[in-house]
Amino acid sequence: MSRGLVAFRHCCRSADILVRSNVRTPAGSVTHSNPTVARSTLRTGMSALRAGTQTVLFLGSILTALVLPGGAAGQPTNSPPESPPAESEKLWSFAASAYGFLVPHSRDYINPNFSADRNWLHLEARYNYEALETGSLWVGYNFSTGTNLVFDFTPQIGGVFGDLTGVAPGWNLSLSYKRFSLSSQNEYVFDLGDSSGNFFYTWSELTYSPLHWLRFGLAAQRTKAYKSDLDIQRGFLVGVTYKKIDFTTYVFNWGWTDPTVVLAVTLNL
Repeated sequence: MSRGLVAFRHCCRSADILVRSNVRTPAGSVTHSNPTVARSTLRTGMSALRAGTQTVLFLGSILTALVLPGGAAGQPTNSPPESPPAESEKLWSFAASAYGFLVPHSRDYINPNFSADRNWLHLEARYNYEALETGSLWVGYNFSTGTNLVFDFTPQIGGVFGDLTGVAPGWNLSLSYKRFSLSSQNEYVFDLGDSSGNFFYTWSELTYSPLHWLRFGLAAQRTKAYKSDLDIQRGFLVGVTYKKIDFTTYVFNWGWTDPTVVLAVTLNL
């Protein structure tokens, strides 16, 4: 600021000298001073004026930047607009399902399940799966590989409690290629009360999806939750998807014995 004032005062003095160098007499005549001195004084004044103008403009730009955040308000810039922040990666995924078993000549029941996944961690809870009035809690490690042919594998360990008490190592796996998918949920329960109650459980599906919302295929299961004439029950399934909800109907043992129908709904979050 002081440099601008000095330059401005110097300009004023130079202009005053220039005026006094050409003084008009009362009679209208002009008294001329030395031309060389006048030209030198004029050049000095113009240089001082330019310096003062540049200084004032520089100080004005600084004041504008200080008073108006982000520069001159309302003025367009050539800078591209800032892109919105990317959405944070989803940390947890959840799935809740309920399977309704319509068993001939036996008790009908519902098998609810819940799972939670975060990166490698897999948590799961089941009820009426290994046996009626029995629950189980699981923890596992998620592993996935492949792009076109995708393989997912989750080894896990569970504790079983209720009418059946035991420890169960198990695994979930799936293999998918384009519209085909193979999935299987397996466990071996060590009955802590009676070793003769040790049992291998499995639920497997092979499906084809002609449309993104429709799938059908084959299913098989081995369970002690209810009695059947077949050790390994087999059948077919048809499923549809609406947004985040899957509806699936299973029919087991049709053609071998009285069929068991399972109605399932799954919510994926």
